Amino acid sequence: MSELTETEHQQDKVIALHPRLAEMRWGDAASKSRFEEFERLVLSLGCPLEESVMMNVRRALPATLIGTGQAKEIARRVEIHEASVVFVDHQLSPIQQRNLETAFNCKVIDRTGLILEIFGARAKTREGVMQVELASLNYQISRLVRTWTHLERQRGGVGFMGGPGERQLELDKRMIRDSIKRIEQDLAKVRQMRATQREGRKRRDVLTVALVGYTNAGKSTLFNKITNADAYVADQLFATLDPTLRQIKLPNSVTLMMSDTVGFVQELPHELVDAFRATLEEVTEADLILHVRDISDAESPNHKAVVVETLKELGLDGDYAPPIVEVLNKIDLTPEIKTTLREDIDGSRIALSAITGQGMDDLMDLLARWSEQNMVELDLKLPISDGKTLAWCHEHGSILKQKADEEWLNLSVRMSPKYQSKVQEWVVELEQG
Repeated sequence: MSELTETEHQQDKVIALHPRLAEMRWGDAASKSRFEEFERLVLSLGCPLEESVMMNVRRALPATLIGTGQAKEIARRVEIHEASVVFVDHQLSPIQQRNLETAFNCKVIDRTGLILEIFGARAKTREGVMQVELASLNYQISRLVRTWTHLERQRGGVGFMGGPGERQLELDKRMIRDSIKRIEQDLAKVRQMRATQREGRKRRDVLTVALVGYTNAGKSTLFNKITNADAYVADQLFATLDPTLRQIKLPNSVTLMMSDTVGFVQELPHELVDAFRATLEEVTEADLILHVRDISDAESPNHKAVVVETLKELGLDGDYAPPIVEVLNKIDLTPEIKTTLREDIDGSRIALSAITGQGMDDLMDLLARWSEQNMVELDLKLPISDGKTLAWCHEHGSILKQKADEEWLNLSVRMSPKYQSKVQEWVVELEQG
């Protein structure tokens, strides 16, 4: 994994290059948003950003992406700033990366490589580390071919993506493929373990709610607010990588399992989507998805489109998608937004602030109503001394009303249909006994 510490990252002076290709047809607002997002990605890595440069590219060149004169201009800026890395806000082919490194006389990392670097620095759990390593190896293997020279000098840079040097001297292509196979086998075991856990929750009739959203939309803050957890929260992109699951109990006594997952971003590398599929299965298997949006961000509509497209990549589209509720977060920064915006449960929206707690009661009420959609109401008549059955009803359902006399306790209980036959058997036994 990452071979350099955060301190070593901070020793690399870097330049951010934003090629603005004509065929992308970005408007000024979209270009500015992407420009700022890429800068935040670079800064998330802890590198000192010396300069950001936007260049209009009329035609993408197969060899270098940008024009010869533009490449010379970046090379001049690299020399002035003594930069060791240029991050390019575009996906580069191996040939383009090699030629730009030759032209700039420094290391070049494209958008995919940058996101992989950030994930490599943030992953903490064994599962997260494995997933990032798998994505990194799949990304590098095509780039090892063009740099395969065993006695070439090492090349400096950040993170685990070292190009020729120690990794290539240590590993040949066969060993890398063996490593990929081993990690895939380990992740298959993780996937099986998660599937077993989900089956156990289904047998216990525990509903699952997954939080998804664009990175830095406030998912982890909302997760902490709902579950009283301590998931890591920071005002940075990809602050949370490793999945977190917590049980919560709603006001109607229904128990839910809530999961917090990695945030999405524009052009999230396919290597990462594939590698994190074991984690993202918590989303694909969820009974309800809460799509958290930063409503204070002018680019929120575009971010929504990115999330929807990523969910489609995961197979969550049309009839295959669970109900999705939009949670418009950060209304404390946008007071003009109404506190609640309700429609039907499919495609509904609700506005809140995970920081101040405004609108949280509305969200919990919405979850309670949703959890009761398929429940049944049962009328029970229990002996006044049957405290065990009464406790079971409190644990597995919601007591709507109760009335007691000297011998009997009359109850109205709302609970899952799963328990209906069991309760009816008890009623028959009581009547016969």
